Amino acid sequence: MSWQAALACWFLRRQFRPETARPRISVERARAMTSKRAYTPRVPSGWRLHECYGVRDYPLRGEWLQPPSASTGHPERPKQQQHATPTILYLHGGGYYFCSPRSHRTLTFGFAARTNARLFSLDYRLAPEHRFPAALDDAVAAYRRLLSDGTPAQSIVIAGDSAGGGLALATLIALRDAGDELPASAVLFSPWTDLAATGASIRANDGLDPMFAGPSVGRAAAVYLGDTPTTHPYASPLYADLRGLPPMLIQVSSTEVLLDDSTRVAKKIEAAGGRVQLEVWPKLPHVWQMFVPFIPEARRALDRAAAFVRATVSMDSAHSSSAISSA
Repeated sequence: MSWQAALACWFLRRQFRPETARPRISVERARAMTSKRAYTPRVPSGWRLHECYGVRDYPLRGEWLQPPSASTGHPERPKQQQHATPTILYLHGGGYYFCSPRSHRTLTFGFAARTNARLFSLDYRLAPEHRFPAALDDAVAAYRRLLSDGTPAQSIVIAGDSAGGGLALATLIALRDAGDELPASAVLFSPWTDLAATGASIRANDGLDPMFAGPSVGRAAAVYLGDTPTTHPYASPLYADLRGLPPMLIQVSSTEVLLDDSTRVAKKIEAAGGRVQLEVWPKLPHVWQMFVPFIPEARRALDRAAAFVRATVSMDSAHSSSAISSA
């Protein structure tokens, strides 16, 4: 572990984890805390940020980050999108009840810049004002809008972190079940896939995870689900049929309470005949990729994620069926 990562863990253990150890979740406190960002990244040089937060922007409500190589014009309506040019549909984390595209700009800016991809970060509806399946409905609608605007499915990668990682996987499952054309691949950073909180790491890593207390997982699930069963496959994709999904990259830390949410999903995908690349990184914070300006492990993780995106989009654009090489 780098000294920068060790410092981040020390800070999170003192500033963030006590909030998750509280016996009750305060949605207002969580939202206020994430709105006070200590670091606001600059838009990468030559890139364009287009914010879409008006009522009329639905279902693509959020923000576009466009690379210098992108054609001019409205980012939602690419005139001639090359199949090998990735478009990332990004779903932010935050337990389904806090955070936003703005809170995740360090990650999305770093990810897009390394991939040279168009990236749309979705501002999906949050609980408890909008409980399950509002977030899923928004993600599915956004993906379908990308297709209707002319973005080829084989150029799209759905990505997300934490709750957004679980939402990305649930979106793939819902699209497959509905018969939609699926994207090229998916990238999941520390995904939350089991809202029933049955993983052994919930208990085994309680105290090791610098961000989350184990019991906080079940409390957060209740905010999102309301009366929905915790094992609903579109809310907890661990319990879904995972056959017929595109290739996936999953990155998770060995000390996370959500470690088993990644390892069990990866095993189920492999058992179903799918292709998944699971990376377990030692002793890092939950979604350490957010710390890309400061932590070298975050830069390396996003480098690997970008290589995976480029490889899978290139493979699908060429209609290749060869195995994915390690990033």
